[in-house]
Amino acid sequence: MAEGKTKRRDPFKNFRFRVKLSGGNDYILGVSKVTGFKRTTEVIKHRAGGDPATSTKLPGRTEYDPIVLERGVTTDKAFEQWANRVWSFTNSAGGMETSLKDFRQDLVVDVFNEGGQKVLSYQVFNCWVSEWQPVSDLDANANAVAIQHIRLENEGWVRADVPDLPEVSFTDPA
Repeated sequence: MAEGKTKRRDPFKNFRFRVKLSGGNDYILGVSKVTGFKRTTEVIKHRAGGDPATSTKLPGRTEYDPIVLERGVTTDKAFEQWANRVWSFTNSAGGMETSLKDFRQDLVVDVFNEGGQKVLSYQVFNCWVSEWQPVSDLDANANAVAIQHIRLENEGWVRADVPDLPEVSFTDPA
């Protein structure tokens, strides 16, 4: 049989990822789960006056689901500090006020292949913490890691360009 070359394109593993705040060089340590990458566009039905039997469908408003980050509980306060930017009351001149300075941040989620090379990158825009859970349920009868999570409202995401990696090929002996 003739020897042929075949290009292999295996899907990427879902556990090789890192998360960082846009503009920063350091990844947020310990993030074990990212959920919520979903975009939904409303459907607007339009029917012409002279055609009562059929309608035309048009795209309407697009909504982006919140993204949830989970990680094991440690002494790192990064999630808590971000959550407190939305809800951090201070007593000023006898009243309770909150400062919304810098509560929105862009987020970057990078996906890596088995060789540790970045193959996908998503930038999530104007994220802010709408839900903060500092520790999961505590149960003395369980054997699990304590998990904290933040729910991030956002204004959309895009797939960022990542340089193409060289194609991996192997020889098929058959």
